[in-house]
Amino acid sequence: MARKLAGKCLCGALQYAVTDEFSYAANCHCSNCRRTTGSAFKPFAGIERNKLVLTEGEDNLLILGDQSGHDAHCGLCGSLLYSLVRDGTFFHVAMGTLVDEPSIRPSAHIFVGSKASWFTITDELPQYEEHVVAARAVDE
Repeated sequence: MARKLAGKCLCGALQYAVTDEFSYAANCHCSNCRRTTGSAFKPFAGIERNKLVLTEGEDNLLILGDQSGHDAHCGLCGSLLYSLVRDGTFFHVAMGTLVDEPSIRPSAHIFVGSKASWFTITDELPQYEEHVVAARAVDE
């Protein structure tokens, strides 16, 4: 049985549980992730949609988008908890909202072609101009 991790928003009104079975993790530098987090990038971990459940405060959930893709924020404090992606099949969990430490770590920087000019990436992780999948398709 996989370990469950807890997560929550800044004010604690929204809480979730997620299985520690993330498929991938990255630091996204696209302009949308920068705007929704208010930061230079969004560290996220991808997981199948059915492996995350809200455990408290569902009435406070603020959805920006639709059933095929959206950002889920706390309607009280504004924290971004996750993004629904890949035609509604995966969540990109904002790693900063995890209370418990996940077993996965970001393995790349993506969309560095649109990263904030005032931010310098200083680690040794691979950097991709766009999405890592698109970059790998070009390499093949």
